Order: sequence, then C-alpha cells, then structure tokens
Amino acid sequence: MRLGAAHDPDGRVRIGLPGWAYLPAAVATVFLTLPLVAVLLEIDWGSFLSLVTSESARVALLLSLKTASVSTVVCVLLGVPLALVLARGRFRGRAALRSLVLLPLVLPPVVGGIALLYTFGRAGLLGGHLEALGIRIAFSTTAVVLAQTFVSLPFLVVSLEGALRVAGRRYEEVAATLGARPTTVLRRVTLPLVLPGLASGAVLAFARALGEFGATITFAGSLQGVTRTLPLEIYLQRETDPQAAVALSLLLIVAAAVIVLLTHRNRSSGFG
Repeated sequence: MRLGAAHDPDGRVRIGLPGWAYLPAAVATVFLTLPLVAVLLEIDWGSFLSLVTSESARVALLLSLKTASVSTVVCVLLGVPLALVLARGRFRGRAALRSLVLLPLVLPPVVGGIALLYTFGRAGLLGGHLEALGIRIAFSTTAVVLAQTFVSLPFLVVSLEGALRVAGRRYEEVAATLGARPTTVLRRVTLPLVLPGLASGAVLAFARALGEFGATITFAGSLQGVTRTLPLEIYLQRETDPQAAVALSLLLIVAAAVIVLLTHRNRSSGFG
C-alpha cells in the first residue's frame, strides 16, 4: 500500500484524477450548457405562456405525448423479448442480430424515414399489399408511431440487455433447479431483477420518441393534428415566429431534463 495515499471510510484507497482532466471537462460542460442558457436568454418571458398555449402548440404537444406514449408501449412489448434473446439466447448470428438492432442508433433519422417509406409507403415492400386491404400507413398518425418506434426501440433494448448482463443468471438458475418453468422464471425472477433497467430504457425510448423529427417528417409528413408533432411545429414556427419556436423548444428542454433525472434515479436505485 502506498504511503500517504488517501483512503475512504471503508478502507479502500481513493484514486484521484490528474489535474489536467478538469480543464477539458470544464470546456465540455460549457459547450453543452451554453446553448441551453442562450435559449433561456432569448425567450420573451412576457409572452411565453401565450406562445406555448396557442392552438397549434397545444395540438402538436398533445399529438407528441400521445404518439410517444403509444410507441413506448410498442417498444416495451417488442423490446423486452428482443433484449432477452440478445442477452440470454444462444444461437449463431447473435452478433449480427445485435448489429442490426443497433443500426438505427447511428443511421441519420431521415434515412430511417426513407427506409420506412419504402417499406410501408403506397409503393413500398409491404405498403402495396396493405393498400390493397384498405390500410394506409404513410402520412398518417400510425406512421408517426412507427417512425418513433423505429428510432427509439434500440434505446430500450440496449438498456435492458445491459441490465440483464449485470444481473447475471444465478437466481434464474436456482429457480430453474427448483422446477420453475421458463415463463415462471422470467415473470417471477428475471423481470423483477431488471425492472430498474427496463424503466430506464422505457423512459429513454419515450424521450427519443418525443424528440423525433427526421424520420417523422420523411415518412409521416407534417399535417396539423395528424402528423405534426412538437419538433415539427418548432421547425415550422422557426420560419414564421422565432419567439414561438424558442418557447416551444424550452418545453422539450424541460421534458428532456426531467427524463434524464428520472433515468438517473432509476439506475441509482437499481444498481447502486
């Protein structure tokens, strides 16, 4: 043990940071927070309430909350089994499957929108068959949900898969040894163990869906009350009423801040 080293109350050696690390860390902090401060300074607080409660703003906000909530439910229904397969499954091609699942994280959102359009559009891979059945998806509220799900599903899968790997398989193996069926093990052991990770993933998926723009405008368009979510409303207001765009941007900033705090709390309570 090195003489003069600082120790925590539990006796472990406290490892310090090199002094030079604080300068780039401070630059990064300023870089990330200064634009947010600039938004706050730009807001006309006297007319803020009227700007964020206008008819178009309320319709866009309500549509965003509704579609983001539905897409989050879809992400949970599809993402939980997918994360379980990636974390617990044993089959060839699992690495390739994980790469495909993570692909929307790095794709430009507009590319995702084009891919969805060529899948579910009127002349798309599936869209033509659906159109023959009287089901039209592109440029509808359903298209908004699909676009949001496409870009946010990987967030839930990654978060839950990580939680499953951290939790390990010891308790599951004990339950299986005692005769519990796989579904019982999943319901009574696995899911309760990773519930904080699932909650964090769902919150992150909701946040990503709430802020989705590129895939939505490409695949769903911008029809007021149908597909024009809050990010699209901000984009349109930027051209005609910059003050309204700034005020609505603050709503998304506040929502994002709340979501980050909730996610951090869930992870802290679940994993220490």
